[in-house]
Amino acid sequence: MLIVETVARIRREFFVKGKSIKEIVRDLGVSRNTVRKVLRSGETAFTYERSVQPLPKLGPWASDLNRLLEANDRKARRARLTMVRLFEELQGLGYRGGYDAVRRYAANWHRERSAVTAAAYVPLSFAPGEAYQFDWSHEIVVIAGATTTVKVAHMRLCHIHAYADRIVIRQEGEIVGEHARRFGRDQTIYDPWHYVPVLARKPGALRNGAPFKDWSLPPAIERVRRRLGGHADGDRQMVGILTAVLSDGLDAVDAACAEALIGGTVSRDVVLNILTRQRQPSAPLTIATPEALRLHHEPVADCARYDSLRRFYGTPRDPGDDGNAQARGHAARL
Repeated sequence: MLIVETVARIRREFFVKGKSIKEIVRDLGVSRNTVRKVLRSGETAFTYERSVQPLPKLGPWASDLNRLLEANDRKARRARLTMVRLFEELQGLGYRGGYDAVRRYAANWHRERSAVTAAAYVPLSFAPGEAYQFDWSHEIVVIAGATTTVKVAHMRLCHIHAYADRIVIRQEGEIVGEHARRFGRDQTIYDPWHYVPVLARKPGALRNGAPFKDWSLPPAIERVRRRLGGHADGDRQMVGILTAVLSDGLDAVDAACAEALIGGTVSRDVVLNILTRQRQPSAPLTIATPEALRLHHEPVADCARYDSLRRFYGTPRDPGDDGNAQARGHAARL
């Protein structure tokens, strides 16, 4: 990738200093094709066009390498294997390709994984004019007929889509936030529920995060929050309770907090246990038995009948008697 300053220097060496392409290639360490591309185009930055690296030998082993990378990533940092060890394990499974292909694949795997997990954050609160994005570049300009190099300052301001009644925040074309518009200076609007999933990773932000200051919660949840404020892990417990709102609803969590306060024991586990009991299905309804199916003579649990059968088999029989026939008749009478 060519940065703005490298592009400007190539053009300056060629157009201003009159150097040849061969000299620019030698001095800047870039290829001839790159120099020609910069001189023929008006672009200020160039990137490598090929976005997919072909993996002819690694392709069939991608699923095995993904499994090894995921298992290695779940280990403690000191217990993780190096890329050389992972490469040797993949060879043990039958892979016969090179190490560089495995290393590049693992690097892309880690970049994609970090992009998914690190996209969310709790915004910080700055005073007006305290922070902005800033960068410098060198540009060639003509002033009063003379060609000269000037240093240009670039400032980037963030901006959202504003409408008459609302402000819509988009990321790569997708709506990630929408707020009613307020007219006036120094007003920042937060919806704290947007940041609850982030609190699972950063529970300490619940105490000092800008979105959670002056947060109006239902009465029972607010009382639980004050009770847990004195615990060492009170923030983490409160985050667990607030996270349950996303699945069970605000009313259900508020009712569970109220029940926990009545019981006198307030903690995350108690509130979540109450919510679990509320989610359990109720007992089935009792079905009335029709009169035609009711028993008029309910059977009596009497083991004496079985004792009589046992005594019958225990008494001696005559040689001519059919013992089996007697037993069947006796069992039928019982």
